[in-house]
Amino acid sequence: MANSATTKLTAFIGVLAIAGVVLWLATRPAPLILQGEVSADRYDVSARVSGRVVELGADVGDTVEKGDLLVMLEAPELQTSLQTRKASVEVAKADYERIITVREEEVAARQAELDATEAELELRELELERLQRLRGSPAFFQAEQDVAVRNRDSALKQRDAAQATLQLTKEGASEADRQLAQARIKEAEAALQSVQAQISELTVVAPVSGLVTTRIAEIGENFSPGAPLISLVDMNDLWFTFNVREDFLEGIEIGDVRTVRVPALADREVEVRVTLMNVLGQFAAWRATRATGDFDLRTFEIRGKPVEPVEGLRPGMSAVVSVPATER
Repeated sequence: MANSATTKLTAFIGVLAIAGVVLWLATRPAPLILQGEVSADRYDVSARVSGRVVELGADVGDTVEKGDLLVMLEAPELQTSLQTRKASVEVAKADYERIITVREEEVAARQAELDATEAELELRELELERLQRLRGSPAFFQAEQDVAVRNRDSALKQRDAAQATLQLTKEGASEADRQLAQARIKEAEAALQSVQAQISELTVVAPVSGLVTTRIAEIGENFSPGAPLISLVDMNDLWFTFNVREDFLEGIEIGDVRTVRVPALADREVEVRVTLMNVLGQFAAWRATRATGDFDLRTFEIRGKPVEPVEGLRPGMSAVVSVPATER
């Protein structure tokens, strides 16, 4: 009789235990499932000048290295401007050489002019001396002497001007003229470099190594400055991003390492370190917090980077994180 009672008690306790476990499982809060995706820096590559597409160096799906050709443009007007600027530089240099160069034939010509003025001056001085010797004689006329003085003075001025001209010819251009000519050369060279820089922009290369995701450029199409030609993503800097309501942020800290499941990689589990917790922007649809009762909650972006490189990981892949109830 006693054994029967003991058996019943044991069975009863077992039933209670099973019921307790079932009740605990039924009432235990379900784990929080957060879904995010893989993201990466995106680069919309464009040209700084207008041009027509003549060559494509990459297509969607291609992996390119930094500096690889993406798009080649052409702009005939820039080539014409280039030739004009080159000619302007040559003209400015030739003008500078002309200014600083002292030619022997010019010096000889100025010397001949000086010799002629000195001979004229000598003749006028002799004529004036002859008239002065006649002073007091019936053959002397004051008017003739006055004319002779004016002629002598005029010849003297011409001689002085010829000497100055010869000196300037021997010395060449003045310092001011030299500096002005040099400034014109620099101005022409700067204009040439500007056109050369614009022409270099016709060759559009990859700013970083990455995967081409979009190609807008087509052969023969014209594009204005800043118009996107090709988009690519940096495959060397991938991260996971999740949008989490603020009441689920408890227990998440910068530097935490979490396990993320990637369905596209056969549910592979990836160790991810939290690197960013940033509130999302307030949009027009966001409402002010209510004074009583329920209230609106903000959403935060949680970003994490893989602890180790993950082969096959691509932007846009889904990512799933399970947060146990004990952590909330």
